[in-house]
Order: sequence, then structure tokens, then C-alpha cells
Amino acid sequence: MSSIKAKLQKLPGSPGVYFHKSAKGEIIYVGKAAVLKNRVRQYFQASRDRDPKTEALVKEIADVEWIEVESEVDALFLEAELIKRYKPRFNLALRDDKSDLFVRIDIKSDHPTVSYTRRPLDDGAEYFGPFQSGLQVRRAMKYLRRAFPYDTKKPTSKRVSLDYHIGLSPGLEEEKTSLKEYRANLRRLTMYLKGKRTQLAIQLEKDMHNAAKQQKFEQAAILRNQSRALRMLNQQIIFSDKEFMDISKDQALNGLADLLKLQGAPRRIEGYDISHMQGTDTVASMVVFSNGIADKKQYRKFKMRVPGNDDFAHMNEVISRRFSGKHLDWPKPDLLLIDGGKGQLGAALAALEAKGVVIPAIGLAKRLETIIVRNQDGVYDEILLSKDSHIIKLLQRIRDESHRFAVSYHSTLKTKRQTSSILDEIPTIGPASRKKLLKAFGSVHGIAQARQWELEKVVGEKKATIVRQYLRSEKKRVE
Repeated sequence: MSSIKAKLQKLPGSPGVYFHKSAKGEIIYVGKAAVLKNRVRQYFQASRDRDPKTEALVKEIADVEWIEVESEVDALFLEAELIKRYKPRFNLALRDDKSDLFVRIDIKSDHPTVSYTRRPLDDGAEYFGPFQSGLQVRRAMKYLRRAFPYDTKKPTSKRVSLDYHIGLSPGLEEEKTSLKEYRANLRRLTMYLKGKRTQLAIQLEKDMHNAAKQQKFEQAAILRNQSRALRMLNQQIIFSDKEFMDISKDQALNGLADLLKLQGAPRRIEGYDISHMQGTDTVASMVVFSNGIADKKQYRKFKMRVPGNDDFAHMNEVISRRFSGKHLDWPKPDLLLIDGGKGQLGAALAALEAKGVVIPAIGLAKRLETIIVRNQDGVYDEILLSKDSHIIKLLQRIRDESHRFAVSYHSTLKTKRQTSSILDEIPTIGPASRKKLLKAFGSVHGIAQARQWELEKVVGEKKATIVRQYLRSEKKRVE
């Protein structure tokens, strides 16, 4: 306890994330703080009332560490990521039963919106998260909405809403802002969400001067106001995970470097997984972790060309395509993590050797979470670490994310194939008509439920009759 008391004296008065550790060095709780010295010291004040779970946590604390960040919302994101990685026992015990929350921005739609969801999809929208505290995320986004006005739902009226008059909506309904300008505004917002606030400030200043030179004074004023709002949001930085993450304090990355005898901590780790259903709709995922944090804008997905159910061949294919020389704009990784055992790792290493690429690669076998490494003699070594090891928890986090991303893409392809297979069989209904129908009614079920006149509005009377007759007969055949 004396060592903890000495550390408590050194706690800074800045925002950050703190780690409570057990006597074995296991991270048992991760928390965030607006003021580290105030929040962390509260755990050791005997006069404070505690519930039984918190009391049990305090009894196990043997050491405390922390990482400083620049704002409360930086701490919000970093806490979420580290809980996802380490899965501390007391975080899981103290949390509620709700799923994590994501911020969703569908910038490509006809009327883009910013919303929240607990289930991210592979639908072309951008997702930021996950976060355990929905209330705090929503509060942070309210600050940002003042600087970068956005809509939270598609309007039902052609008149602008109250949100426009108080500066929170772009007013797309009455063309107060064009769709092009609105998307540009959302791109600035996503830059901020990705922690690129310095580049954003420079870009706003540049765009403002250019607009003024072209005598677009109204646009220049909007950019000036955003620039000012950005400076006022100095302590409301969101999700800037990599910018302030102190890699020297990441025990998992440094432990990996020591374990694998790397030249330094692996700043960019790429994780690969294969997903299919009995050899159909086979896909591969590539996820990227920068400085130990999920870097979702760097994720990539591959639709496999090699047919059948052969994980080894598919792993060889995705690694071959990744390092084919066509993706020179993708940064070179410091380490590859292959989901699987000796077979999958061997296939990946064979692909690297065929391309003349030298990058360390390891496998993570699901059985006992064994790390697979091929030594200089070509023999595969198995490394079994404690389940509480920081290294294992980082590798599990990357492996689980690559699996999630692969399954998401596989599910999307499977759904599209099943939908298309039914509509493809309808006579006279070509690709253009299929696209119109799906856009209007959302799914085959929606098309089947549509009335004759509703179908006629989309594809005309003749095609509407054919669609209804075909889907009706198909339904009877299935029943």
C-alpha cells in the first residue's frame, strides 16, 4: 500500500485513463477520469460509501497506472478500446446489460444523417466506437453538432426544422445548404472524430481564405465560425486514440516485441481471417491495429477467387493479394496475426515468401489460445501464455475483430445472393428494375407485400403484374 500512496502523489490533474492491477499484475479495472488525481484517489478514501462490488475491487488493487490524454472524450474512447482488449473482471461485473454504442454517419446517402446504433453493419456508412457510456457519447456529439451542423434523421417535411434556426441542422429541405456542402461539412466532422483536428484546423483556415478571395463571403463566414468553434472545443477532442496513446506504456506491444524478438514495438498489426458457409460466399478480412488501437479506416475486405472450402488456400490467396504490389498506398505492417494454427500460418508464410516480402507473422490457434511461431529451422513452436497475459488479450482483441469483420462481409454477400437469386429468375426484370424495386421496398419480402399500384409506380403496369404473379406462385411453391 505504501507504493500505491507514493504513486498517488504523482497523479496529474489532467484527463486520462487509469488501470487498477492485482498483486499478479493483472489489469482488473480500467476507468476514465476528467481529473486523474481526484478520481483515482477516491478509491482509497476510507470515508467514501461504496457498493459491495466496488468494495471487492478496492480490496484487490495492488498497483495503479495511468495514461494522460488531452480531453475527457479522448479518455472516453481510450477507455472503451482498452476494456474491449483487456476485458477486466471488474469492468464486466460493474457494467450494465446494454450493448456497446456506435456513432453512425451515412455520408453517401441522399440525405446523410448522424445517428447511434448498437449493431454496426457493413452498409457503407462510417461507424465510430464502441462506447459503453451512451449518455457521455451523446453529450460529446452535442458539442460537435454546434460546430458541424447535421441531421439526426431524414426529414418528413419540405420545410426546415427548428434545428436549422438554432444552428444545428444544415437546412437541406429548403436548400439552405447544398448536398455537396453538407457532405463536405460531414467530412470535416469525421476528420475530427478520427483525431485529425490539427489537419482540420489548417484546412478550415485555408478554405476560409480561398472563399474570401473568390468573394464567397457567406461561405467564408461559415468556415470562420467553424474554425472558432473548433478552437472553443479545445477540450472536447473525440476518439483521437492514436494521437495521444503513449505506446511506451503499452505492455502488450512491448511484450510482443520481447517475445518475438522484434526490433521495436509493432506499431501496425494486421489481422486476417476467412469466413464462408460450406464453401460459398467465401471472404477474407484484414483489420489494422495502430499502436494497439483498432484503426477502422484501414480495414479491408477481400472476396475470394479460389473456389471451395479450403482455408489454407484462401489464406494464401488473401496474403498474396495483399502484398501483390498493387497496394503501395497501404502502409507496411510490423506484424501479421493469422487466425488459425500451423496450416493457416504456413499458407500465409508461403505467400509472403513467394512475393519476396519479409514481415514477421504469427498464428493464434483457438484451442487454448496458443501462439504459433515458425522458427529459423522451419519448425513451428507453440507458445502458451497465461490467459491473463496482456499479450494474449491484445491478440484476442485483434483476432476477434478480424473474425467479426469477416463474418459481417460474408453475411452481406450471402443476403445479396439470396435476394438476387429470387429476383433474377423473374422474366423481363433486369438489373435496373431489380435495383429500383429493392430501393423502393427494401427487400423481396417488401416487394411481395407491395400492392399492384405501388409496384406500377416503380416498374410500370406490365412488369408489376409479372412480379406479383411470379412472387405469388413462388410463395405457394415454398409453402
